[in-house]
Amino acid sequence: MAAKNAQPNKSWRSKLGNFEWKASPYIYIAPFFILFLIVGLFPLIYTVVIATRSYNTLTGDAGLAVCGATCNSTTPSWYGNFLWVLHQPAFYVALRNSFSIFLLSSVPQIIIALWLAWILDGNLRAKTFWRMGVLLPYVVAPSAAGIIFSQIFSDKMGAINVLLQQVGLQPIMWHGSTIWSHIAIATIVNWRWIGYNTLILLAAMQAIPRDVLEAAVVDGAGKWRTFRSITLPMLKPTLIFVIITSTIGGLQIFDEPQLFHNGASSGGGPNNQYLTVSLYLYKLGFVNVTPGQPNLGRAAAVAWLLFLIIVAIALLNFYLTQRMATGGQKNDKKAQKLSAERNEAERQRAIRSGANARAAAGIE
Repeated sequence: MAAKNAQPNKSWRSKLGNFEWKASPYIYIAPFFILFLIVGLFPLIYTVVIATRSYNTLTGDAGLAVCGATCNSTTPSWYGNFLWVLHQPAFYVALRNSFSIFLLSSVPQIIIALWLAWILDGNLRAKTFWRMGVLLPYVVAPSAAGIIFSQIFSDKMGAINVLLQQVGLQPIMWHGSTIWSHIAIATIVNWRWIGYNTLILLAAMQAIPRDVLEAAVVDGAGKWRTFRSITLPMLKPTLIFVIITSTIGGLQIFDEPQLFHNGASSGGGPNNQYLTVSLYLYKLGFVNVTPGQPNLGRAAAVAWLLFLIIVAIALLNFYLTQRMATGGQKNDKKAQKLSAERNEAERQRAIRSGANARAAAGIE
């Protein structure tokens, strides 16, 4: 009788143990997904709803959006805010500025980070000190970096303009010129993010098998040839990651141009010289800009247009880098195939030469 009672108890415990064994991984990762659902996915979906409405912080929801006199339409529609944004010249100015700052920051940033990672991967003294040193700018708060560099690039008494005047050159109007303001903001971005990308690339370089590099050195390859022919091709997956993340961050830039100007309400410059899309989004949604009151619906429409642009460019970057990597593999396979065909032809030629030599010897 006791054995019969022990059997169901053992079966129940076995089932509970199996359930715990199968469910425990999902329980461990559940907090992240629950938190992401609340603070990530829900706001993302809700912005789609807001983008279709005429909604602001003062009057609340006023129904479907109306494009208005800008596009000669008074009919409410779900795409009214998108039409309004696409008819605004300031949106295209902000888009141009975002791309300009992105190119001036991301391209030098990746090149310098790759060069620094290559240096730090060598036999340096005090490696830990230098590696921590390149990461220090990333630790500095964006607000602090923006304020410091806004003083360095000040039009009147900035450090750079003071030095230029000391050598007899004219000061640069950093805040008044479009291209100079973009260079100044890109400098802030590069200063903050080069160290971060350097450590990512350095970690990838250290994962390269050392016997491959040593074999190249034994074959007589110099440092530059080893880097170009071995290190760089083996860094392609990491470079793809760095390029895509730099693209996403570069097109979403907000802190640096906002803090580049001392007046928060006039961020972007008096003539929108350094107005970015993210800054334009903020001014539409939370600052009283003409025409009308702050409009969260139009700001959400700008956010989704920026999201689509970033996704398109990220996919393009991924496609181009993958094609470059695949192209290299195809070239390697083609070279291996040609080498194999050449070796086979030489082997057949040697066989024929030997046969001819034996036949000639037999005749003689």
